[in-house]
Amino acid sequence: MSDNKLSRRRFLEKSTAITAGAAAATTLSAPAVLAQAPVTIKMQTSWPASDIWMDFARLYIERVEKMSGGRLKFELLPAGAVVGAFQVLDGVNDGVIDAAHTVPVYWYGKHKAASLFGTGPVFGGSATTMLAWFHQGGGKDLYRELTQDIMGLNVVGFYGFPMPAQPFGWFKNPVTTTSELQGFKYRTVGLAADLMQNLGLSVAQLPGGEIVPAMERGVIDAFEFNNPSSDLRFGSQDVAKNYILSSYHQASESFEFLFNKDVFDDLDDDLKAILEYGVEAASTATTAVALDNYSADLQKLQSEHGVTVHRTSKEILDAQLQAWDKIIPTLEADEFMKRVLDSQRQWVERVVYYELMNSADLTLAYEHHFPGKLKL
Repeated sequence: MSDNKLSRRRFLEKSTAITAGAAAATTLSAPAVLAQAPVTIKMQTSWPASDIWMDFARLYIERVEKMSGGRLKFELLPAGAVVGAFQVLDGVNDGVIDAAHTVPVYWYGKHKAASLFGTGPVFGGSATTMLAWFHQGGGKDLYRELTQDIMGLNVVGFYGFPMPAQPFGWFKNPVTTTSELQGFKYRTVGLAADLMQNLGLSVAQLPGGEIVPAMERGVIDAFEFNNPSSDLRFGSQDVAKNYILSSYHQASESFEFLFNKDVFDDLDDDLKAILEYGVEAASTATTAVALDNYSADLQKLQSEHGVTVHRTSKEILDAQLQAWDKIIPTLEADEFMKRVLDSQRQWVERVVYYELMNSADLTLAYEHHFPGKLKL
């Protein structure tokens, strides 16, 4: 046999051995990979099963499960399935549930600063502006300081979906003056409760699913929740026919995605990143779905349910700003809350100046193309 043929045989034998070895290695390693069971995260929301916000929670879950390649799975539960709508923070902290889809104002009773992360004084920033403050203006660090250092909670939280400003709410009769508000029994939450009390209303803080029954029983006379789609699904149109949009009581809220810190820390780094940045992906998706549904359902409330849509009067809006002026000094008596408010003011002064100076007059453009529709 020639040297060339011998070399060729040895090469082929060696190649075959390498290929067989690689196949064997793959066979041996495959069962270990396949044996990895997905991590199941039990997430409860603060929303009734029928609310559109449950759909928004699913947008997040769908993205996370796909990005994780099935290594993360969720068990999604509505409000009350394990703990009450306002108790999800406790549930996550205690490990009764692994995660929650909620808003920080729901744990305002534990520390008023919770309300500053979404439903605090309005200095001029929209929800988009204030979500940017959370990510770029120091809000994330302040939130971690509040939850972990000050309150000692075993939680990790992320924020997503800048909500459109919330309506002033549902009333049996139109209201345009502050004198007409005196003595109203009104549902809201968080610092908005302090605001409305300053305007002369009596406030009840209720979860979304309890609002319409409370209105039917006369426990409240008027209420707000958040948006036309949720309000339509709650049956708000069955207990009131005047829907007043635009308000300063909750103009900059976002969803809070809460995780038990032990559960979160036990995950591989890539899965932690997927949970965190999945919030950003869901935020974009939720914004699109919300604008589609909120606008369509607002039309439905008017055309199919006889609801009259108004805008909050300038007198009431001015009164809300003056009420915030009274509340802010009481909040700033707390050193941490003053730091949060100072941070927000500095952010808004710089960023909103740019936004307002740079933004096109969208009202003018809308009225040019759709004359006579707006009644501002």
